[in-house]
Amino acid sequence: MNAPAPALDPTAWIGRSETTHDRITAAPVRALTATLDHPAVDAPDGTALPPLWHWLYFLPMHRQSEIGPDGHAKRGGFLPPVPLPRRMWAGSQFEFRTPIRVGDAVERTSTIDDVSTKTGRTGTLVFVKVRHEVRCNGAADAALVEFHDIVYREAKQPGDVDPPPLRAPELPQTHPLGGQRPQGAWGRQIVPDDVLLFRYSALTFNGHRIHYDRQYVTQAEGYPGLIVHGPLIATLLMDLLRRELPAADVASFRFKAVRPTFDLNPFSVHGALQPDGRTVRLWAQDHEGWLTMDATATLR
Repeated sequence: MNAPAPALDPTAWIGRSETTHDRITAAPVRALTATLDHPAVDAPDGTALPPLWHWLYFLPMHRQSEIGPDGHAKRGGFLPPVPLPRRMWAGSQFEFRTPIRVGDAVERTSTIDDVSTKTGRTGTLVFVKVRHEVRCNGAADAALVEFHDIVYREAKQPGDVDPPPLRAPELPQTHPLGGQRPQGAWGRQIVPDDVLLFRYSALTFNGHRIHYDRQYVTQAEGYPGLIVHGPLIATLLMDLLRRELPAADVASFRFKAVRPTFDLNPFSVHGALQPDGRTVRLWAQDHEGWLTMDATATLR
């Protein structure tokens, strides 16, 4: 009898890199504009992409035969072959250095920056950090640097206890200088219906079944409903900032997914401009007031 093949060490993937190319075209900009319920735009060449809209490009073009049971590409290749069934986008950190514009020829170099294993309340967790650098039109310097945090988890087991939820920030009812609305505090309710989740999955060519296959997400992964994409929530947070501060120039942004958001109830996105005038605290909360995403933007 042949001995089983030894398990691959995911840390061996640290330092691996790949480079992909794309062109910033107008159609995805127009499509996400409609999905976020903004008036139609033409997005001619030279139009600057709003922060995080680079996720509409460098899409994962895996062949159908390369797709695994969860709708993602099969394990291995550029990302390490972590043998855990549940995969989630845990958070990201960004530096927005120069604008990326419609019409630009863009290059993205992705590198596995770190792989680590931890033991949590629900078993083994593997964290993979990927560094992305985006350059425009052959420039030597990156226009955008992104760190992408991915977490792999064991299958949900009967009796697993979720970590205790955290309360979303409480905003004062009145501003100290008077007025009924706290200065620099914003909020917007989002209804995560099937159409919104489908359109964002389609725009980002995201085949992960947890976002559109209710039978799979409830039976195979043990969640109560469809999961709202972490990047969609982050995009909605930045979209809230753009709605409230249209002229703001964002220098950096970071977010951490704290708790899954499901399509079963509306959720809300919030922001508060801090006293320094440059820092914006952003967060998402579910219908019960539990914190689901925590984020910070820094303005130039």
